[in-house]
Amino acid sequence: MSSLVRFLFTLAAAIAAASLLVASLRRRAPPPGLPAQLVPPSHMAGRNRSFVLWLHGLGDSGPANEPIRNFFSAPEFRLTKWAFPTAPRSPVSCNHGFVMPSWFDIHELPMSAGSPQDETGVLKAVENVHAMIDREVSDGIHPENIFVCGFSQGGALTLASVLLYPKKLGGGAVFSGWVPFGSSFTERISPEARKTPILWSHGMDDRTVLFEAGQAGLPFLQSVGVNCEFKAYPDLGHSLSKEELLYLESWIKGRLQASQEKDG
Repeated sequence: MSSLVRFLFTLAAAIAAASLLVASLRRRAPPPGLPAQLVPPSHMAGRNRSFVLWLHGLGDSGPANEPIRNFFSAPEFRLTKWAFPTAPRSPVSCNHGFVMPSWFDIHELPMSAGSPQDETGVLKAVENVHAMIDREVSDGIHPENIFVCGFSQGGALTLASVLLYPKKLGGGAVFSGWVPFGSSFTERISPEARKTPILWSHGMDDRTVLFEAGQAGLPFLQSVGVNCEFKAYPDLGHSLSKEELLYLESWIKGRLQASQEKDG
């Protein structure tokens, strides 16, 4: 093969390779005139993510509550991260010191509006919950897309954790819970925390955490300027109902939609 033929052959191969590269780049680039909002920046995916933390009741476990997430099938929960931690095992006074999963000590059951509270234990448990929330915020989830929910003792811890967190969260959902500290703690509630909405659900036939203990939460929250939606369920004892969980899905979904519209 002559030098001229070899040169022409090499030139043709180079031109073909360049053409393929240009075509490839054109396929990767967005079509001309495509609106910028249709090509979302990477940080928007993080803003659309959400986190739901579920806190179980006395003697229960996190894994036993994981089926709760099956009630949340709306598209808004596609990017939701769930956490179902288990409380540490410790002696519980109302159960004669028996060791069981417990977020803090409980002195008596049934729980009434005037029952004594383990405020020191509550604060220690709150620190652990805040550490879980802080990890998600550090991972890029916006605080207003974070929801803390809990049943019974977990509901009481939910309330304390949300009120004592320094930032506004997406919301706190209390099921069959109570206010686990005295009025002196109101000074620790930051102006931002007072903006976090609360959903409070309680069975009127509850014989473990009396309905009066749940009812006392509404005027307490109103006194500190926290918005609370209180829902009473006739004939419901100390348990979670399907109706409560379906309403929780709708409640959280509405707030996620509002958060996404605000970002948009």
